Amino acid sequence: MAKIKITQVKSIIDRSERQKRTVKALGLSKMNQSVEVEATPQIIGMVRKVNHLIAIEAI
Repeated sequence: MAKIKITQVKSIIDRSERQKRTVKALGLSKMNQSVEVEATPQIIGMVRKVNHLIAIEAI
């Protein structure tokens, strides 16, 4: 599987509880924090739900 780098670029303040939990499940807890994860169908689905809060780049 390919890896992707996910960076949180917007705050989760004033977002729905579902979006907050999705960002946390991706492994992000602070602004400008990055994580590298495998691009599984589950991760891609979570990324699509919060794509307005994060930046994605392929590795």
